Amino acid sequence: MSPVFPMLTVLTMFYYICLRRRARTATRGEMMNSHRTIESNSRTSPLHAEVVQYAKEVVDFSSHYGSENSMSYTMWNLAGVPNVFPSSGDFTQTAVFRTYGTWWDQCPSASLPFKRTPPNFQSQDYVELTFEQQVYPTAVHVLETYHPGAVIRILACSANPYSPIPPAEVRWEILWSERPTKVNASQARQFKPCIKQINFPTNLIRLEVNSSLLDYYTELDAVVLHGTKDKPVLSLKTSLIDMNDLEDDDYEEKDGCGMDRLNKKFSSTALREGPNNGYFDKLPYELIQLILNHLTLPDLCRLAQTCKLLNQHCCDPLQYIHLNLQPYWAKLSDTSLEFLQARCTLVQWLNLSWTGNRGFISVAGFSRFLKVCGSELVRLELSCSHFLNETCLEIISEMCPNLQDLNLSSCDKLPPQAFNHIAKLCGLRRLVLYRTKIEQTALLSILNFCSELQHLSLGSCVMIEDYDVIASMIGAKCKKLRTLDLWRCKNITENGIAELASGCPLLEELDLGWCPTLQSSTGCFARLARQLPNLQKLFLTANRSVCDTDIEELACNCTRLRQLDILGTRMVSPASLRKLLESCKDLCLLDVSFCSQIDNRAVLELNVSFPNVFIKKSFTQ
Repeated sequence: MSPVFPMLTVLTMFYYICLRRRARTATRGEMMNSHRTIESNSRTSPLHAEVVQYAKEVVDFSSHYGSENSMSYTMWNLAGVPNVFPSSGDFTQTAVFRTYGTWWDQCPSASLPFKRTPPNFQSQDYVELTFEQQVYPTAVHVLETYHPGAVIRILACSANPYSPIPPAEVRWEILWSERPTKVNASQARQFKPCIKQINFPTNLIRLEVNSSLLDYYTELDAVVLHGTKDKPVLSLKTSLIDMNDLEDDDYEEKDGCGMDRLNKKFSSTALREGPNNGYFDKLPYELIQLILNHLTLPDLCRLAQTCKLLNQHCCDPLQYIHLNLQPYWAKLSDTSLEFLQARCTLVQWLNLSWTGNRGFISVAGFSRFLKVCGSELVRLELSCSHFLNETCLEIISEMCPNLQDLNLSSCDKLPPQAFNHIAKLCGLRRLVLYRTKIEQTALLSILNFCSELQHLSLGSCVMIEDYDVIASMIGAKCKKLRTLDLWRCKNITENGIAELASGCPLLEELDLGWCPTLQSSTGCFARLARQLPNLQKLFLTANRSVCDTDIEELACNCTRLRQLDILGTRMVSPASLRKLLESCKDLCLLDVSFCSQIDNRAVLELNVSFPNVFIKKSFTQ
């Protein structure tokens, strides 16, 4: 044998040892890159025919800019082939979420954030899409036509929405995720993230977005799913990657999507006698509690298994006064709630938004949990929780006597009669009913009995027949009201506005966007400005009748104004806007998109004079 071959063997072994050592000592970023290398090389064999399909249907979403009774700017535009792409700009045929930027976190109606939210969960909205065929995904392409960059997570579900047989188990897997990043260009792009391979076929894809870094609304046109009918095989290149990289990244993935094996962690009660705690157990009980308060919920559950001392601290109900379960929506189930039950007897803030869908949480499981943990509840977030029915709202009204804050945003599957039970919660101060099927009778009952209301959202509530009657009741009963969302209320008139303005003088925020029955010629906007001097946010979006007189009234009377949206008006001049900006020193957002008298030159001059104000100007395509 030639002496060259033993030398090559030794060098090969040495190189392999170096690779192993480098993999073990790699930084987190290097490990992530290694995993991405696997993903980029994990392509299907040419023998497998690739299926390319557009979304067949939009089955669920958290919000949209459009109306429930039209197709303009709605999530339903994501179904089918592209309507706009590759064109760029603002088009009504695209899908647009309700908010963008940080403006909605800076207005009076904004809620305080929950503590213990994992840093890797930053989703604000979502949309779920179905496709005709189940495939093993090889790529997901998102066609973005205006202000791209909002998509931060893509997930796949094992359940087939078109199967007549309900699945025994429903799994969600993250195909791709990334922290929000700033995309400087507003032009259209085909977003093609490098996705992870999964071991089940899917025809249900979920996009999660974060629009906080955007300068304006993101617009999505279509989603393309690439995949194979047969399970693909990893390329041989993956065998060169250390398995430690895969395990670490898989661990992070599972925690990012939900509480992995959370039920087992909750049910683990056998704790061995641990070693001496050193001086840690000498610390005051309150100090240990304060330290543990910085842990996320899964970390708290893991730590509870280390020793009896930490188990006692981690199971203390004081650690669960504010409980945010929304980040774990994909794994939270009846069993999870059952094991949390003993720890949550003092919970005051509870966030179950997005949870329980597709059978993860039952009405019975939710009811059992609230019967034990509802007595101290002050705040309950249930946005997009489609397991809710009339029984659930009845249980809430009976078991949560101290409730002050209830969010049912986009719970559009709740039957109209269910909302009657909310009237029993007389201490409510904040009620969010955006995109629900509440009817006029139930709402009038709520307004009559819940006179402590300070924040009320009725945006896109299409089942209400006469908003003037509602406005009159608000003015008569809700004297403490500070914020009111009447977004896309189709039939409110100057009569309702007059009742509202005279009865609710404390109003700081009013959204009358896309209310076509309001006309400036009746004096309704000038009356608002004169009678509501505390206004900080006023949205008159898409009301073409707003004129210079209205802007000058705002400048004279509403000097605390911070946000103003007059998108679409044809009767406001740069001169009146200058008066407004000179008078309202705190103004930080001014949307004059599609205002025909406000051209680029006028916006530029105002920007130079008032650099602290974000002036948004878009043009019709």
